[in-house]
Amino acid sequence: MAELPVQDITETGATRRRFDPYIWGAAIFFVAAAGLAAVPALRAGPATLAGLLLLGGVAGVAILGLVAIRASAHHESDLDAAEGFIDALSEPTALVAADGRLLAANAAWRQIMGDARRLPKGVAGSGLFAALVRARKGEVAEGLLRVDSEDRVATVSRLAGGRLLVRLAPPAVVASLAAEAPPVAIVETRAPPPGSLDAFSGASPFGAALLEGLDPFNSRILEANPALSAMAGPTAKAGVLFGDLIEPTTRAEAESRMAGGKAGPFEVRLSRDPTRIAHLYLYRAEGRLVAYMIDVSEQKQIELQLAQAQKMQAIGQLAGGVAHDFNNLLTAIQLRLDELLHRHPVGDPSYEGLNEIRQTGVRAADLVRKLLAFSRKQTVQREVLDLGELISEFEVLLRRLLREDVKLITDYGRDLPQVRADKSQLETAVMNLAVNARDAVRAAKGGGIVRIRTARLTQDEAVSLGFPGAEGDTAFIEVSDDGPGIPPDVMGKIFDPFFTTKPVGEGTGLGLATVYGIVKQSDGWIHVHSRPDEGAAFRIFLPVHVPTAAAIAEAAAVAAEPPKARPPRDLSGAGRILFVEDEDAVRGVAARLLRARGYEVLEACDGEEALLIAEANAGTIDLLISDVIMPGIDGPTLLKKARGYLGNAPVMFISGYAEAEFSDLLEGETGVTFLPKPIDIKTLAERVKQQLQAA
Repeated sequence: MAELPVQDITETGATRRRFDPYIWGAAIFFVAAAGLAAVPALRAGPATLAGLLLLGGVAGVAILGLVAIRASAHHESDLDAAEGFIDALSEPTALVAADGRLLAANAAWRQIMGDARRLPKGVAGSGLFAALVRARKGEVAEGLLRVDSEDRVATVSRLAGGRLLVRLAPPAVVASLAAEAPPVAIVETRAPPPGSLDAFSGASPFGAALLEGLDPFNSRILEANPALSAMAGPTAKAGVLFGDLIEPTTRAEAESRMAGGKAGPFEVRLSRDPTRIAHLYLYRAEGRLVAYMIDVSEQKQIELQLAQAQKMQAIGQLAGGVAHDFNNLLTAIQLRLDELLHRHPVGDPSYEGLNEIRQTGVRAADLVRKLLAFSRKQTVQREVLDLGELISEFEVLLRRLLREDVKLITDYGRDLPQVRADKSQLETAVMNLAVNARDAVRAAKGGGIVRIRTARLTQDEAVSLGFPGAEGDTAFIEVSDDGPGIPPDVMGKIFDPFFTTKPVGEGTGLGLATVYGIVKQSDGWIHVHSRPDEGAAFRIFLPVHVPTAAAIAEAAAVAAEPPKARPPRDLSGAGRILFVEDEDAVRGVAARLLRARGYEVLEACDGEEALLIAEANAGTIDLLISDVIMPGIDGPTLLKKARGYLGNAPVMFISGYAEAEFSDLLEGETGVTFLPKPIDIKTLAERVKQQLQAA
């Protein structure tokens, strides 16, 4: 009984073997082509080498062709046998390729699945294609296949040649199968809540904690990694409320953000040290939370420093612009005062009032210089200075400023170097530091000691005292006191403009900002060292000036010349001057005062008008006086365009900005000088006469 079905199946497969006309046509044509290819070889004769090679090649091609045809016929025979086999099965059965493509199917399969050429996609999680993968490995796998809106169990097994046999079970099998033991691939199971941190979180360099509930700030810690304990302190351990690790203010802010539906990270401060800032990330894990905390204190500090630097830069630009405009106004005021004082000399009833106005203008000009020094746009007139002589000459004035209850001690080091800096600027910086030290000790204990120390430092000594970028020897000036020191919360603001700890009316907040600008403009470095109740020390580091051999020889020649008697000052003169200034008040008063001293003055309100006047008076202008910043054509551009009309006439620029702001625009120009605003008529007349005499 068992052998009969097999015999019937074999006979049925043999009788139903299909005739493929393409294969038989290919075989016939191949035999004909091989015979025709052999004809030239037979005519050439087998005795020649070419004939033998040609016959051998034709024979090889013929054998390969017959093997290919036999394999194709064998494959067709196997497929026909498989089709005969699945037709004999009563359940819906299909023969599929490894990628789900249908190769053959019986009538029961076609009746319920139609003429689809691929397996249909199963329901989510059915695992049908996973069953195909397992079947390719030799296993008998099961999955679900959607048929007419219902799921049918499909059994997949492997046949020879890599083909797969798919059989569908009756619909009732699905229900009984699900009732007895549902496959894992069909039913999703929920993992139990985690009881501990994973290996990655436990060994991570950032803080991690497993929390008991879903409310992070009111849940207790089940487990914390070592990084969290190092960050938040030893209290970060199991059983402690996670919210207790966070500073209350930032905790309330984070809770309000969470209530508003905001996602992390939340920026919080730690209760152990409110100066430390962390980013809090929360991850939900099956009824519990995993909290991650990353310390971003250094990052926030860098961000604050960058914001502070940008703010200082913006304020510096604003201060420079305001100082420039204010200098124009002060120039007009001072020139007008010079004119009025000439009319009302000493003894005139109006002289005292005019002199008070002039003193107020001098104070305003000093404030402008401080703003320019802070913004590093002050005009620098550098000269070679001996550090010891500078402080010793300035010491007399400092003793008068510090008053009797404050003792000044100076300490001069050996082998003091020379520096190349602006003398008045450097004196202003030391004076501001000394006055601040005086106010600190008098406010704290009614008096004290202010010490000024100068020295030549080696590179290692400079680095140890607070100059990390020191290279070689460095000039050193230190102004220290024995006062209460600078509070840590104020240390980061001391160089801010308009920031002061003094009472209202006793300080402008520009003293240390001015010192900072002067030191930076002198290519130096300033460092502050302060500890509570130990006073404060401001340390200025300046590059050492090394004179060249030519400079030494020139200085020796100048020293050898006998001093000449100074001639009496005669501020009158003769010559044609082109005066270019966009501020009418400055131009009008200056031109009138110069005319009063014998000069012929041609006035121009901008660069375009000045260019036309220069062209009309080509070759007859003895001196050009021009503002630098003007609407339209600026001063340097005017000089380049008008140089052909001016010839070798000297040029004097006047401006409220620093000379360094435009000096690079004058490359290749000669006979150019600079006079900073605010100016008075005496200084202007002296410089005009010097330029005309030199020309």
